[in-house]
Amino acid sequence: MQKVSFFRSIHFKFVLIYVLLIIIAMQIIGAYFVGKLEDQLVKNFKNAIEGRLPLLEYNIREEIIKDRSGEDSTPLEEDIYDLLVDFSANDISEVQIVNNRSIFIGTSEPSNQGIVGQKTTNLMVKRILSGGGREEKMQIDQQTGRIWVLTSPIKLNGEVIGAIYLVANIETVFEQMDEINGIFIAGTAIAMLITALLGIVLARMITRPISDMKRQATAMAKGNFSRKVRVYGEDEIGQLARSFNYLTKRLQEAHAMTEGERRKLTSVLSFMTDGVIATDRKGRIILINERAAEMLNVSRETVTAEPFVEVLKLDDEYSFDDLFEEQESLILDYSTDDYPYILRADISVIQRETGFANGLIAVLHDVTEQEKLDAERREFVANVSHELRTPLTTMRSYLEALSEGALYDDELAPRFLGVTRYETERMIRLVNDLLDLSKMDSRNYQINPTWIDFVKFFNHIIDRFEMTKERHITFNRVFPNKAIFVEIDEDKLTQVIDNIISNALKYSPEGGRVTFRIKEQEDKIEVSISDQGIGIPKENVERVFERFYRVDKARTRQLGGTGLGLAIAKEMISAHGGDIWAKSKEGKGTTILFTLPYDPEQEDDWL
Repeated sequence: MQKVSFFRSIHFKFVLIYVLLIIIAMQIIGAYFVGKLEDQLVKNFKNAIEGRLPLLEYNIREEIIKDRSGEDSTPLEEDIYDLLVDFSANDISEVQIVNNRSIFIGTSEPSNQGIVGQKTTNLMVKRILSGGGREEKMQIDQQTGRIWVLTSPIKLNGEVIGAIYLVANIETVFEQMDEINGIFIAGTAIAMLITALLGIVLARMITRPISDMKRQATAMAKGNFSRKVRVYGEDEIGQLARSFNYLTKRLQEAHAMTEGERRKLTSVLSFMTDGVIATDRKGRIILINERAAEMLNVSRETVTAEPFVEVLKLDDEYSFDDLFEEQESLILDYSTDDYPYILRADISVIQRETGFANGLIAVLHDVTEQEKLDAERREFVANVSHELRTPLTTMRSYLEALSEGALYDDELAPRFLGVTRYETERMIRLVNDLLDLSKMDSRNYQINPTWIDFVKFFNHIIDRFEMTKERHITFNRVFPNKAIFVEIDEDKLTQVIDNIISNALKYSPEGGRVTFRIKEQEDKIEVSISDQGIGIPKENVERVFERFYRVDKARTRQLGGTGLGLAIAKEMISAHGGDIWAKSKEGKGTTILFTLPYDPEQEDDWL
């Protein structure tokens, strides 16, 4: 690199700047000198007066203790007045003398002689007479300006016999300082003007290329790498400008490469179905994609830089350092009483080239449905096993009894065989229900709908139950007085209604009433079957359509239920495009309602 001459170097320019700084420093020193001078002048003023004070104290003391019993003796007040007049100088405004009884015995001010013989109320004087030491203070007089007040005791053999109250005009000192300050300010102004002119010239020489580089840096921060810094000379700043232009070119290339990689990464993260979270070594989140924010129900802006374990609500079980040793996936259960929600977090360590851990990456998977299906599968297997084990156990017990001789007992044999047949039929019903559910769970499950008059169809089913009922239960029908044609699979819907009516009859008390209703709505019909049975607790109403769910398991098994009837009904109604739900009040009865699609315009073709 070419060597820069001394006069072109930035060192020379800095020397000039330092010279100017020295000039300014001299001005600062001058200001400091003025302050110190003011303090010294004030101090000298006070010392000059205080230096004369011992002589005055001595003379006053002598006058106070002087014997004045002779006829030709002058009064004490006149002698003190003469002393005070001689003591007062140009800068002393007034001197007052007070005896130990707080009474004025003299003043140097002719116009103020009226106070002689009066008692003083001055607190400074009273403190002196009480045994206090010398006091002083500065105050402002509206006529003369700043004054200095001094009080000093007059002692005889260590006892205070009086006090001196002195008022001096110190304004003359400050007037001198004002003149000095005026001279100093004028000199400072001239020096500052010259300094400013030289500073402007030198600043243009030095700051012009620096300003260009600043503008270039600002443009680079905004992503504009097209500008170049102008080279003004061959000094160090000129070489810096060339280096800056080279750096701009390299940054442009690096930025283009980084931007391309960033877009690829952003695209990958945005379209991932899983959530991704990255942290730094301290456990603060540095990256989170939209999917992860949605999974955690947070805002990306609010959780960035927040602790990882707090955002994932792991701080009760893990510290961030514990996660570095975690080998298995973490299950994050955010379920509530109303909604299950479970995430799985697969955590891996971000390694540096040196092998040092630089942070963590967590990939979040929504496993709610998977966990729900696994739980349902386990519950389903357990329920099926339990439902099959109960009748099989009963059958085995009765068959063993028959094989051990009960077969030849005319009274026991028929009863045991009847129980065995009942349990066999119960298992057949259970297996048939399971087969129906299996068919409905398969993708190729289909219904065979045909147009029928639903009112007539519903009446036919109710008539069949009314003819075969074994208890005194009243049927009440609330139907429209016209035909309503809907497109349904007659066999499937018959199975649904049979199941609902069977449940209503099972749980209705003797002398109860079952009410059947059909309501015509805009685009559907609503069918309801109500009983006056034991009802369902409020917290269990939503679960009656779950497979194997029973409100009263003992009573249901006693009545021969499998726990699958309403689950099958729900699947079949859903296959028809309708909805099914339950309403119940405990102790007052239950109503099962379902809807079916209904189009009055299509109905006209069948009338």
